[in-house]
Amino acid sequence: MALPIPLDAKAEDVREILAPLRNGLSVAVMSLGNAFAAGAIVRVAHSFLVREIVFIGTEPHYEKASMGMEKYESIVRVPDTDAFFEHAAGRPVFAIEKDHATRSLYDPRAFPEDVIFLFGSERFGLPLDAVSRCAAVVGVPMYGVNHSFPVAVAAGMVLGEWGRRRYAVGST
Repeated sequence: MALPIPLDAKAEDVREILAPLRNGLSVAVMSLGNAFAAGAIVRVAHSFLVREIVFIGTEPHYEKASMGMEKYESIVRVPDTDAFFEHAAGRPVFAIEKDHATRSLYDPRAFPEDVIFLFGSERFGLPLDAVSRCAAVVGVPMYGVNHSFPVAVAAGMVLGEWGRRRYAVGST
């Protein structure tokens, strides 16, 4: 449920209000090749109050696609895969990658509290050197002849499943 924050509130005031509500998970995006999708992921990630959004590389994100949510988020930019894993420093990174998945999004095993979900290009997925360094490789099940979901949709599905588990009745 959206918070009732005045439309004229300063971004730093909104960030302060949101800080104690933030969750421990983060989202990272690599080699999307689509600035609009990157901006849409910022919007989706904001809806789940992620800890941070990490952009790997120099590709831009289209701020209009985030519907202004980038001003309320902690956006971190790192230059490459090595810098990303250095930034992750001990946190579990789960690649969202259909072709190399070792488990399904609907696998009942819990997501770690401080997980970083790593998303790649709709066309090319994630580079194998990044996938091989991840704690798990999660696939989003698909049925049909389409090879991939739009990455912003996949991010919404993954974060939605995380939220369903996190906020299920009887959970912490």
